[in-house]
Amino acid sequence: MASYDPAWLDRMYNNRALVPDHPAYLERWAVDSAATRDALPCQLDLRYGDGPAETLDVFPAPVPDAPVLVFIHGGYWRSLDKSQHSFIARAFNDRGVCVVMPNYALCPGTPEQPVGIEDIALQTVRALAWTWRHVAAHGGDPARIMVSGHSAGGHLAAMLLGCDWPAVAPDLPAQLVRNALSISGVHDLRPLQHAPFIADAIRLSGESARRLSPALWPAPARGRLWAVAGADESEEFRRQNALIRDAWGARTVPVCELMPGRHHFSIVDALADPAHRLHRLAAQLLEA
Repeated sequence: MASYDPAWLDRMYNNRALVPDHPAYLERWAVDSAATRDALPCQLDLRYGDGPAETLDVFPAPVPDAPVLVFIHGGYWRSLDKSQHSFIARAFNDRGVCVVMPNYALCPGTPEQPVGIEDIALQTVRALAWTWRHVAAHGGDPARIMVSGHSAGGHLAAMLLGCDWPAVAPDLPAQLVRNALSISGVHDLRPLQHAPFIADAIRLSGESARRLSPALWPAPARGRLWAVAGADESEEFRRQNALIRDAWGARTVPVCELMPGRHHFSIVDALADPAHRLHRLAAQLLEA
């Protein structure tokens, strides 16, 4: 990385500042998501854990034994909600996919109940364990779970691919997550320790930033990760996308691409668009 200069880091990582019309994306996502929940069969706010944020939405597959897409929303671990991303489910449901969308607690939490990125990662582990145990009742095949996420969700998707599932619970299979798709993921958290716009919310230490960075882990023994980002994203987000392939190798990360004409918000629209390459990549990975 060229510099840990705080002003430079804010320019590289503060996507809301980089995309001034981001509120229009968030507003449209919310409207389209409400319409999707009205149009599709869904079960909302199913509980996967005891915490107040530990709920998920399921859009059941229209046919049994369907592949399962677990989508984890972004927001730098401190904002947004699954309910703003329901719109992604429609195109995948049309393909016969069962879609699961978990929520998680947001950083920094409260003084009484602080929330860090490690807490969020453990929540998503519980959400995936719930999915493996219960998704068959919603038409999904527990042996065909693919995890995708955007931004902070891309970071979590990479972590979940590398999770030691039998260590979580003895009934869980070693390859609970068959494959993963990281969209604009942050795979090395160390720069964010020094970015003023986010540092106080996520409160990373040098040790925790290293421990929670999948790019600093060994490549997972099983499964594949495909990594994509927008070609119009910042230099650092493009670097973070390439970094996970550099770290884990082309065998584990055989697809590492930049999507032309897409920035940090419009790339989410690409995932939901059946005509876009990103959507088609996700569909291929679900069948891999």
